[in-house]
Amino acid sequence: MSDYSFMEKMSGEDAYLFKRCIRKLLDATFIVEDRDEKLYEFIASESNQYDVNTYLAAIGYKVVVEERMKVAMLQQADEDVETVGLKRLNLYRFDTKQIQLLMVLWGLFLERMGYSDAVYVTVGDIVDKCKIYQVMMKPSDFKDAYRIFKRFNLIDHSDDVGTEEGKVRLYPSLLFCMDIGQLRRVMEEYLESEDEDE
Repeated sequence: MSDYSFMEKMSGEDAYLFKRCIRKLLDATFIVEDRDEKLYEFIASESNQYDVNTYLAAIGYKVVVEERMKVAMLQQADEDVETVGLKRLNLYRFDTKQIQLLMVLWGLFLERMGYSDAVYVTVGDIVDKCKIYQVMMKPSDFKDAYRIFKRFNLIDHSDDVGTEEGKVRLYPSLLFCMDIGQLRRVMEEYLESEDEDE
């Protein structure tokens, strides 16, 4: 049985941040320092991380903090990874086009990342990269994907995201958002379509 007495000892401010962190993780999966600095700093503290993990363990989750990239992420607790009925319950299912776009964004992030500077690209950069990799998407597909990616703290974007000059901020959480099984499936589909084209 878990002991939650630590919650009674928290100051009002810490209790508020604790609740916000839990809710943010359950809603968005990621807390990124560049987007939610106060929440990230709270959860990056070892003692707070321990408390958050004690609380999350009751429902089969844990938080992992990637300090170099300044990302906190919700993951399934190790002991529940193979539990039937709990294995993939919490995973959001991106469709194939969204996964392909995530791979494009991931590549753009890796090309431009530095450990101290924010990574921005334009919509035009993304569209050009999609053309290179033969990722065919309609404007409505991009709009839907950007909305979903923003919700999960993978990107942020300006209001003019419908134009080529629109700015998209790429967060380091992009590096941790894809399920390996989904990624393999999309890569296999992509390679199969390339073989057919040849």
